[in-house]
Amino acid sequence: MSTSVLNSESLNIPRSEHPHPHWQRMDWMNLNGQWSFCFDPNDEGIRSQWHTNHEIVYNSLITVPFSWASPLSGIGSDTKGIGWYRRTLTWQPFVQGSRLFLRFGAVDYSCDVWINGMHVGSHHGGYGSFEFEVTQSWQVECENTIIVRVEDFDQDYQARGKQGYGEIRGIWQPVWLESRPQTYVKDAKFVTFIDGQVEVTARITAHEAGTAELTLQFAESSIQHRVNLDLVAGENEIKSSLKVNDPQLWSPNTPYLYEGELQLSGSFGTDVVSTYFGIREIQTVRFEERGYRWITLNGKPIYLNGTLDQSYNKTGYFTYPSDEEMRDEIYLMKRLGLNFVRIHIKPEEPRKLYWADKLGILVMEDMPCFWGNPDEKARTSYEREAIEIIERDYNHPSIFSWVMFNETWGLKTDAKEAGVTADIRQQSSYLPETQEWVREKYHWAKQLDPTRIIEDNSPCNYDHVESDINTWHLYINGYDQLRSHLNEVMYKTFAGSDFNCIGGNVQSDAPLMNSECGNVWGIDGGAGDSDLAWHYRYMMNEFRRYDKLCGFVFTEFRDVTNEFNGYYRLDGSDKDFGYDAFVPGMTIADLHSPDFIVIDAPPCQTVDAGIKVNVPLLRSSFCDQHHGGVLQLKWELYYDNMGTRVVADCGHIPVKWDSFGVTPLPSLTVTMPGQDAVAVLAISLINEIDDVLTRNFITFDVRSDKEDGVFEGKGDFVSIPVGDFIEQTFKHQWGAIQGGKVNGAGEGSYVYDVTLPDSTEKKMIGEIEIMFEAGAKRVLARNVEGAKDNEMGISAMHGADAKVEYNPNTYYMTDDVRHPSRVNVLVDGKRIGSFDLPNDPADSRGVLSWHYQAVANKLDEAGSYGYLCKVNVPGQLASKLDRNRSFRLELQAEEGGMALYGRNAGRYPFDLLIRYN
Repeated sequence: MSTSVLNSESLNIPRSEHPHPHWQRMDWMNLNGQWSFCFDPNDEGIRSQWHTNHEIVYNSLITVPFSWASPLSGIGSDTKGIGWYRRTLTWQPFVQGSRLFLRFGAVDYSCDVWINGMHVGSHHGGYGSFEFEVTQSWQVECENTIIVRVEDFDQDYQARGKQGYGEIRGIWQPVWLESRPQTYVKDAKFVTFIDGQVEVTARITAHEAGTAELTLQFAESSIQHRVNLDLVAGENEIKSSLKVNDPQLWSPNTPYLYEGELQLSGSFGTDVVSTYFGIREIQTVRFEERGYRWITLNGKPIYLNGTLDQSYNKTGYFTYPSDEEMRDEIYLMKRLGLNFVRIHIKPEEPRKLYWADKLGILVMEDMPCFWGNPDEKARTSYEREAIEIIERDYNHPSIFSWVMFNETWGLKTDAKEAGVTADIRQQSSYLPETQEWVREKYHWAKQLDPTRIIEDNSPCNYDHVESDINTWHLYINGYDQLRSHLNEVMYKTFAGSDFNCIGGNVQSDAPLMNSECGNVWGIDGGAGDSDLAWHYRYMMNEFRRYDKLCGFVFTEFRDVTNEFNGYYRLDGSDKDFGYDAFVPGMTIADLHSPDFIVIDAPPCQTVDAGIKVNVPLLRSSFCDQHHGGVLQLKWELYYDNMGTRVVADCGHIPVKWDSFGVTPLPSLTVTMPGQDAVAVLAISLINEIDDVLTRNFITFDVRSDKEDGVFEGKGDFVSIPVGDFIEQTFKHQWGAIQGGKVNGAGEGSYVYDVTLPDSTEKKMIGEIEIMFEAGAKRVLARNVEGAKDNEMGISAMHGADAKVEYNPNTYYMTDDVRHPSRVNVLVDGKRIGSFDLPNDPADSRGVLSWHYQAVANKLDEAGSYGYLCKVNVPGQLASKLDRNRSFRLELQAEEGGMALYGRNAGRYPFDLLIRYN
C-alpha cells in the first residue's frame, strides 16, 4: 500500500474516506482539513498577484470541504463574492515519474488554481467534479503551495438549484491529489443486461503510442476479461464486453455489486482502478392489453415508493459532515419501506450515491436549475454542467432516471423579455423556442445515456414537452379533493391526450407517476408544522387504487428550514405517525408494500349506530413473489369503549393472488357498534407462513340518536360540552375545531356546573365517575400574539423564514419532544384525582380532530388529541352529591396548560362525561 494512503488515513481530517469509491486509485492524498482563507471584497487579488505573493495575509482558517457559508467551515458567512484558499504541503507519489492530478469534488462557482505560482487551470460550474494535471508544477521533494480562487456571485445564469436552504459557496466537496502512470484509464462506462452481458467502454489517455493490456477482474477475480490494445498517443476509446454467468441482479431488495478493478498494463507500468457495477435493467413496458406502460426493473413491474430529498444538513448544508451520516440517510429511507429517492434540483455527492448502490435504493437525479432567463449564456452553462454530472454518475446502478428540469424553473422568460403581459406570464412565458430547447436536451440526454429514463421537466404546470415518463405534481389536501383530482388525472391520461403537455404536444404511452406530492403546499399559507400521518395514509391508499399509476415522490424525506413535511425532523429524529394504534404492528412501511390492499372508502365516515356498512376492497400487486398462491385477508372492526377494546365484528377471507396491477376484491359488510364510538376497520394481508405483508385501516364516527350519547357499561351518563364552562382562569384561552376543543395556556382552570338527575328520576346515586379527554397545551407565538399569514411565493423555495409558530395551520406533529402538564380534578373544591398529561400530540390518532375540520385547505389544530382521564368520586363525597344532586367540577391545569376535547374532537367521541349508578 502507498505511504500516501497510510498518511491520508492516519490524519484526523474530515471526510477522510475516498470521495469517489466508484473510481478509486490506491495512491492518493486527501486534502480536506484546514486551509488558510480570506475574502476578496474588492477583487484585488488578481491585480496584486495573491497567487504568488506569499506575504499576503490569509486572515482566517477554513475547514475544507465545507462551504464557507456553513457552520462546519469555521467561517459561517453567507458572503457572496470572491474567496481565496491556500494550502502548503509535501507529497511524493509512490511510483517515481507518475503523473499527478489535483481533483475537486465540486466548487461553486468558478475557480482558478495555481500550484507554486503556476496557473494550472480554471473551471466553471457548481456541481460537477473536475481535475487539473499538476505534474509540471509539483515539486516532489519540496513544500508546495496550492492557491484556489473562487467566485460565487449568484449570477442568473448559474445552475444554483435550491441553495436557499444553505449556500454551497466555494469548495464544498472533497479535494485530493492522485497519481497515475504516464498512460492511464481516464474513465469507463458499464452497460449491463440481465442475461449477464456487460458492455464496457473505456477511455484511455496514452502518453505515447504502444501496446497495452486491459484486464477486468470482479467478484474476487471469479470474473476476468482481458483485452489486448494498440494505443495511439492521446485519447483512445476501447469497446469490449464480458459475460457474467448466473448473474446476481441489483435491486433495492438485493443490491448486489460486482466489485473489482481495471488494470491497464504496459511499458508505462500499471494503472489500477478500483470500481464496481451492478447488473440491472430499467425499462418501460406495456403489459397484457394495457394501453400504457409501467416502469420495470429487471423485466418486472416495480411500484416506486419514493421521497424528495433536499440533501440538506443543518451544519454542513449540502455537504454531509461524515460518511456515516450519508450511509444513515439511505438507511433511514429504507426503514420506511421506500425503494427510491428523488434528489431534488441537484446531483448527489458520489459518496452518498455509493451508499445508495451499496444498501439498495433507486435514485432519480435532478439537474440543478438556473433562476434567470433561459438565454444563451444560461443554456451554455447548464449544458456544460449537465454533461459533467451524467458522465461522472453514469455507473451508479442506483440511478434510474435523469430529470433535466423542475417545475419550469429557469425556463420562463421575463414578461418584458417575452413581450407578454404579466397576467398571462405563467404559461406564455415558457416560450416555444425554450420548449424546443428542452426537447433538444431530452434527446441529447437520451443519446448520452440510453439506459435510463429521461424526463424533460418535472411539471407543476402541466407542461411536458417530450418525456420517457409522464409525471405531475400533486399538492392537494382533503380526501374528496384528492380523490376528485386523481380521477381527473387518470381519465385524461392516455396516448394522444394533450393533458399535462404544452405547446401542442401530446402524451405518449409513457408510464404515469407522481413526482411530488404532500400537503405542505396544499394548505393556504402552507401547512406550517402539522400532522402528516392522516393525509399520508389516505393518499397512499388512493394512489394504489389506480392500475395506471406506478409510483410517487413524497415531499419530503426530512424537514428543512421552511418546510416541515418530512418523514423525519431535520436532525433525523422520528415523527410518530400513530398507525400501530389502529392496527397492531403497523408502521408507515405497510403503506409502501408491493402487495397492498386498498380500502376504497373515506378515512372516516359518520354512520348511525348499529347499521351495516359495505366497504369495497381492491388488490394492488407490483411483485410476483406470491403470484399463483392464495393469501389471507384478516379483518376486524373494533372500538374503544372508555379505555376497553371491544371487537364488534371480524373474519378471514382467502384472496387469490395471481397477477400484476389492480383488481377488485369482494366487498366487506361490517356491522357498526350499537353506541357512540370511533370504530376502526383494521385489515392485514397474510401469507402462508403467517407473515403480515401489509396492513391498512379506515375509521367510522359512529353516532347514536341520544343527546348525551350511548355507551356500554354499568350506569347512566350526563354529558357536558367542553365549551360550556361557567368560568376559566387562564391567561390565554381559545377554542378550536368548531368549538369541539377548548385550550388554556399555562396555569388555570375550567369550571363547570354539573347537575345530576333528581331523586324522582334516580332514587339513589351510589357511584359517580368523571371521564374526559385532555392533553397538555404547548403555546405557540400565534396563540399569544396572533397568527401571521406567510407569503408562499418563490422566496419560500429559497428557504425563506416559514414563521412556523405564527402560521395559523401549525400544530406540531407528535415527535420525540414532549411538553407535559398535569391536571387536577376538583369536586366542590376537593381534589379527587390528578393526571399527568405526557404531551400535546397530533397525528393519525386524532381521528375526530381531522374528521371535523371545517375546510380542507385550512387547518385548525388538525389531528390533535389527548389522553383518557377517568376518576371515581370518593364515597363520602358521593354521598353528599347524592343529597345535593349538583356540584362544581373544576379541571385545574398546572404550568403546562390544558386542552379539553369534546364529542367532535380528539380520539374519544364524548364531551365531559359523568357516569352514575
